[in-house]
Amino acid sequence: MEGPSNGGMLYHEVQESKLCAVHCVNTVLQGPFFSEFDLAALASDLDRKERQMMLEGGQGFVSEESHNVSLDGDFSIQVLEKALEVWDLQVIPLNSPVAEPAQIDPELENAFICHLQDHWFCIRKVNGEWYNFDSLYAAPEHLSKFYLSAYLDTLKGFGWSIFLVRGNFPKECPITSSETSNGYGQWLLPEDAERITKSCNSVPRPPHRTDPNRQISDLNQQNPETLLDVEDEDLKAAIAASLMDSSPAPATDEAGTSQNENKKSSEESARD
Repeated sequence: MEGPSNGGMLYHEVQESKLCAVHCVNTVLQGPFFSEFDLAALASDLDRKERQMMLEGGQGFVSEESHNVSLDGDFSIQVLEKALEVWDLQVIPLNSPVAEPAQIDPELENAFICHLQDHWFCIRKVNGEWYNFDSLYAAPEHLSKFYLSAYLDTLKGFGWSIFLVRGNFPKECPITSSETSNGYGQWLLPEDAERITKSCNSVPRPPHRTDPNRQISDLNQQNPETLLDVEDEDLKAAIAASLMDSSPAPATDEAGTSQNENKKSSEESARD
């Protein structure tokens, strides 16, 4: 019987600068396989090929601006695709016809890449269990199979682009521990990840835009048998409502302060 990959450990990277694309690729592969310099080299090669195609197509002026990496380190989906192609992995938009089986039974897949604005993160199945490897989290957060489909649907509903990753994933990370000191990568046992997540959840913090997983964590930890009677659409609606409630409220402190100051000023004028 085949044992767990990487000795049962989870590989997670914590956000560094705007390198979430690097973190996303490495957590898909479950190991520190790529650096920001590796992705930058792939982006440069893509830019060169794109400019060459434009010139050959008769376009007179070709901008030198990169369309695959920003000055602050955000990478395009094409760069992530090229990086994962090195490991014979294919990146497929979840809304494409070829990915239809994954839309119906996502738990049968192995990895999803999620993107909104300038943030990337992956949802990955490791040793039979699903985890959210968002680099904005201190540790990978367990996501039950029961909620995986609803979670993906909720992300799509809030504007996230989701990509399916298919292929032969690396079984083991061939890089030795002495080579993994990139400053933001860490290996964790599932129980250690759970302990860190619970510790972080015990401290109130403002939500960020990847918080759908945070918002359903309480539901996610309930016994699935007690939830089987809940209709799928009701579940998605509840998650969506929870997310809407978590949106930052408009700032009212300054407005309230201004009103109080105006009232005080009016009272003083009346006394004079």
